[in-house]
Amino acid sequence: MSFSSVSGSAVRIGVRSMEQWFGLEGELSLPGKEVSLESLLEILESGRRFVEVGDGDWVRIDERLSRALEQAVAGAFLHKGQRVISPLHSPALEGLTRAGVRLELSPDWSAARDRIRKADDYVWSPPEGFVGHLRGYQHEGAAWMARCAEWAPGCCLADDMGLGKTVQTLALLVGRIRRGPVLVVAPASVGLNWIREAATFAPSLRPRVYRGSDRAALLSEIASGDVLVTSWSLLARDADALATVTFGTVVFDEAQAAKNPDSARSLAARGLRAEFRVALTGTPVENRPEDLWALFAILAPGLLGSRETFRRRYALPIGRGEQEPRSRLALLARPLLLRRLKRDVAKELPARTEVDVFVQLGVDERRLYDDVRRTGLAALAHRRSDNQLRFQALSLLTRLRQAACHPRLVRQESTVRSAKLERVLELVRELHEGGHKALIFSQFLGHLALVREALMQEGYRLRCIDGSTPLEERQREIDAFQSGDGDVFLISLKAGGVGLNLTAASYVFHLDPWWNPAVEDQATDRAHRIGQTRPVTVYRLIARDTVEEGIVQLHKAKRTLVDELLAGSGVSASLKAEQILDMLEG
Repeated sequence: MSFSSVSGSAVRIGVRSMEQWFGLEGELSLPGKEVSLESLLEILESGRRFVEVGDGDWVRIDERLSRALEQAVAGAFLHKGQRVISPLHSPALEGLTRAGVRLELSPDWSAARDRIRKADDYVWSPPEGFVGHLRGYQHEGAAWMARCAEWAPGCCLADDMGLGKTVQTLALLVGRIRRGPVLVVAPASVGLNWIREAATFAPSLRPRVYRGSDRAALLSEIASGDVLVTSWSLLARDADALATVTFGTVVFDEAQAAKNPDSARSLAARGLRAEFRVALTGTPVENRPEDLWALFAILAPGLLGSRETFRRRYALPIGRGEQEPRSRLALLARPLLLRRLKRDVAKELPARTEVDVFVQLGVDERRLYDDVRRTGLAALAHRRSDNQLRFQALSLLTRLRQAACHPRLVRQESTVRSAKLERVLELVRELHEGGHKALIFSQFLGHLALVREALMQEGYRLRCIDGSTPLEERQREIDAFQSGDGDVFLISLKAGGVGLNLTAASYVFHLDPWWNPAVEDQATDRAHRIGQTRPVTVYRLIARDTVEEGIVQLHKAKRTLVDELLAGSGVSASLKAEQILDMLEG
């Protein structure tokens, strides 16, 4: 048995045009034998470094060549039996040349590579017609999007909440005014903000609301300079009609709304025709690495490979805690994803302090909580093999979370006092005496109603919105609070995550911890954002020795996924049935 080493000079790779992608083919040429590129890649992907050439002879693929090949095809996937790659990966093939591989490139591939190189030298400045001042990091963000538009089909501005993603995007849109009409897809509550911001910063644009019974007529008359603003639900409903228009730019605001790639929203977003696409989100990854795949399936199809390839190559290994796939995924996404945190770029923002306020349940309240827990666990005890276990366990978990907040959420007739409510009232009294205003968030509407009832009895001026509040009324409540007419603003967590500027408040309450800390952060940033001049304090109410403490522990894993995956590392944070049972039993 003998071994020898083979370097890049023995490899040929051809790149040829193939629909919207490029096909890869080639071979490793050995004495008396050729190994196809596909076979070579399969060997490398299995973790092996040796190729058998017959009669007990093997050749070893040297480290430089194997590393160059792995990096070059990190985003490649099989399409109709052919390994294909996106033109966005042209920089990855540069390493093959350095490793000595002979490349045969199609003219289209060379043109794509030249566009990327040319974009590096693109110099952007705020266009004539944009009114207002961009902070330094905002100028950089708008310039970065403009450079991406020179070579890529889309990009994601993933700035932290409250850093002015809308104004940066408006600066981009004014510069692209001759490229065709614009479509902005945003939560319904955010659409009006786009109209107001465009009037303030981009008067040369013509914002038009796409809704109502006569909305279809708009599609036949829009032109360059028009900005069509619609909601995610209307995008899904009118997918076929909107897909008939070619837009110069499409903006997806709060793009995490389409994180489920099988949803009508995601399918409609992928079906739009646009020269350039921009996703805006403070939470590009909320729970799983797959969130990134769903995002880039809209912005740059093929960048992260096929869905199955992504799952096998990235999602599953990351779920097992493997480091190398996390690093590769971050490198793939980084050219088209810009993420800045407030603590890094908005130095003028006042400090934000987070305080976990632990509450001890009273004797009767503890007895009620334990009774709900024991009864629920007894019902689950004989169903552990039932495939409905996860659903039933989550249902019990919700009831326990409600019991940790207020007894009346699980037993309407209960007269047992809520320790958490009493602590909230104490804190609000202190703040009011000091002249401070507060936002109070809960995901349970019933909990908000109980808190509202108690605050009204004490004579506070209240403002309230939830998911059912009409847009016009929602805006009236916001404007009144911002102008000083209100001591406390009660908001459902789902309704308060986006589209609110409530800098009149400098204190934020979270009455019940939610699974995903990113959702809480979005709500907190209604107060801690550009325009806030006072330090912001966040109170998170947590009932001791309840499932709420387990949820707070899960926050750490969720934050690791979001913060570290985007920087090249992370962990999976999927909530499994076993984890649920651990919280219920522990």
